Amino acid sequence: MSVLEQAHGLVEALKGEMTPKFLATRSLDGTPNVVPVISILPAEDSPDTLFFGNFLLRKSIRNLEQDKRVGVLVMTQQLKGWILQADFQEFQRTGTYVDQQMKSSLLRYNAYTGIRNAGVMHVRSLRGAFQIPKLMVLKDYLLARLAGIGGTTADHDGTNIPLPVQQEFKKMAAAKVLCWIGEDGCPVVVPALSLQPAGPRSLICWRGTSLPAPPQGAPVAANILTADAVSYQVKGRWASGGKTGTIQTLEFYAGGPPIPGGQLA
Repeated sequence: MSVLEQAHGLVEALKGEMTPKFLATRSLDGTPNVVPVISILPAEDSPDTLFFGNFLLRKSIRNLEQDKRVGVLVMTQQLKGWILQADFQEFQRTGTYVDQQMKSSLLRYNAYTGIRNAGVMHVRSLRGAFQIPKLMVLKDYLLARLAGIGGTTADHDGTNIPLPVQQEFKKMAAAKVLCWIGEDGCPVVVPALSLQPAGPRSLICWRGTSLPAPPQGAPVAANILTADAVSYQVKGRWASGGKTGTIQTLEFYAGGPPIPGGQLA
């Protein structure tokens, strides 16, 4: 039985065109990058193969050209999810995968051109699975807010978070994820639904689950995908503080127009 088939419900979740899916990559110097890639689908002709459309993925594509190791997070609307490790294989300009991506509703009705090619990945392992109760989302969000207001996290010497990024990360009803480089060198991406601003230069989350967390001081990347398809990526340094984790914010990137993947001032 393949890795994907061993995880109950994973294949069905991957087939969902609106299922939140995130792709985590790394640069040669070990800087993590994580973006929503809803187009990730399971291949029907090859076990444990995933493919995605190369659509506005500038930084991810550059990373894949430098390092093939990939992390994938799949999370349903019911907050059931899976954490995968995979190896990037190739880009295909023609063929079944490209045709299937071009026929999807995500691309068929977009205001841009189609995909440049289709990226192909082989799933190496299932790192973990989770089910987050919706009441826990509310509880963790409120606890993180109290911790931030209460001053349990220092306001680091980072970079001020742009106002639009602050406003989106304040929202509770959004898919938020956290990414870092694991001990084996592979990107790891986990849900961080309580992540929110804690001062002008940091984000805080409440670690209310048994999911893994970055080591102290590690470079991290966080991403948010809202119900309105707004996405931002934040990069910085991680600091653990008991039940909380804090990102010292350093860089910010837009996930959509006018410059997808462009750095924000």
